[in-house]
Amino acid sequence: MIDAPLLSINDLSVSYAIGNERARAVDGLSLTLGAGQRLGIVGESGSGKSTLALALMRLHKPPAMIDSGQILLGGTDILRLDQGALRKFRWSEVALIPQGAMNALNPVIKVREQMADTIRAHRRDMSARDINKRIDELLVRVGLSTSVAGLYPHELSGGMKQRVCIALAIVLEPKLIIADEPTSALDVVVQRVVIETLKDVQAQIGAAMIMIGHDMGLMAQSVDHLAVMYAGRLVDQAPIREFFRRPLHPYSQLLISSLPSPDETRPLAGIPGMQPSLLDLPAGCAFHPRCPLVQPICREVMPPLETVEPHRRVACHVVAEAYNVRA
Repeated sequence: MIDAPLLSINDLSVSYAIGNERARAVDGLSLTLGAGQRLGIVGESGSGKSTLALALMRLHKPPAMIDSGQILLGGTDILRLDQGALRKFRWSEVALIPQGAMNALNPVIKVREQMADTIRAHRRDMSARDINKRIDELLVRVGLSTSVAGLYPHELSGGMKQRVCIALAIVLEPKLIIADEPTSALDVVVQRVVIETLKDVQAQIGAAMIMIGHDMGLMAQSVDHLAVMYAGRLVDQAPIREFFRRPLHPYSQLLISSLPSPDETRPLAGIPGMQPSLLDLPAGCAFHPRCPLVQPICREVMPPLETVEPHRRVACHVVAEAYNVRA
């Protein structure tokens, strides 16, 4: 989809051990992302979004396991790095703003020292004076006063904590920023401030960004492309304007129809049923028990992810038939 992608994920699978079984939380996922692009990833809880974010940083711990695949960032396969190389790669090449980032700060250490620790771990040649100058620059870049550096996390508001976490993520100006639910637990006004801050700093350093979340409205204002996950698989991907103008996958159509609209008065339409257990997926398409367009083939054959239009990929037998696409 992108001529010279910064990030290439090829057939990535991640599973969790549950008793004697393994639940595949990410199943054969492939996508690409260009330098400077912003990709949103949405889906219900349990669809595999956060598992994917952790895989991109190699932050999984047992019972999680990366079963197969390849993650290339700037030509480096993250899955082949040893622990020493991986420690240097994180934050300098790829940085994560974790889910619940407001609680990610150490409550007994002032902001300046927490940021300085990150810089010293990667740039041991920097003097204390240069480190402090860099911290002040970063705080100003995310819209905070330099005085924030002398405060403890409990002295900051939720939005200020989140912007400190953004500053931490861009300390070393990585090529890729992963933001996992970056506005969770924030009120609507602060959400907008945080998202604008994140977009501004991402553009300033020229990084690509993957934003993970549930808020479709926020995604519409924040990303260039949108990818939809369901039961561990990528089922829909499109440019953001095309996605909202003409959603193709039935699941995407239902997601959009469940959003309130300021332009029309209509009852909100929920999505019937629940996402299946990863230990007991139905045969064929995992979405077929909830799909209003289900066909007999959907109950038997897993639909492959097909390119149906330039920059649009969909995993749906009905859509493939409409576009006369065959695997």
